[in-house]
Amino acid sequence: MRTVLALLAARRGQVVSLGTFAEELWGSRLPRRPETTVRTHIYHLRTMLERDCPVPVGQGTLATGSSGYLLRATEEQVDAEVFAATAERGRTALVAGDTRRAAVLLRQALALWRGPALSDVAAGPALSGHLRYLTDLRLRTLELRIDADMALGEHRELVPELRGLLAAHPLHEYFHRRLIETLWASGRRSEALAAYRSLRALLAEELGIDPSPEVQRLHAELLALRPVA
Repeated sequence: MRTVLALLAARRGQVVSLGTFAEELWGSRLPRRPETTVRTHIYHLRTMLERDCPVPVGQGTLATGSSGYLLRATEEQVDAEVFAATAERGRTALVAGDTRRAAVLLRQALALWRGPALSDVAAGPALSGHLRYLTDLRLRTLELRIDADMALGEHRELVPELRGLLAAHPLHEYFHRRLIETLWASGRRSEALAAYRSLRALLAEELGIDPSPEVQRLHAELLALRPVA
């Protein structure tokens, strides 16, 4: 039922066909009567929603269409959509130069997360695509929030967070670049140059490539600014 509900929420307001449910739940290993099993899951899910939700979802419940089912819910009732909308408002504020408001909105969006998306759902082909979308959007929102914090001068505060992010995403060059910048802005210039050398060695060992031209330009600029001993 978690998978059924997740698929309905991911396609809020759209009819999800019985065939899509079957492919998501079982792939090519279909049970003898997949449509009957899906209808059973829908029946129990509808019963749970009507019993446990003090306010009906959207206009009331799960609706039955000619070829499947849809979830009648508002955007505000689906956390993933609240996250995406809030993140977009934060991005718009950042582009407009309202950095402080952007930082607040982007933090609000990220605060909706309680762990990996769909962590208790066995994702099939449709939900796997939705999961990639949410994961990529979360990472981009985090990047934008870091951009906003840097624009507000929060360099020292960002250093430990960026080190933690690099432990989880060691090949994510954006986090390396921001760590180099925040270390330099915090007066830790030798550490900033060491961070660049670490990135260069990591990329060479893992991928056989050099840092991006943008990061190489940053390194050259930092070397030009380095005081002569």
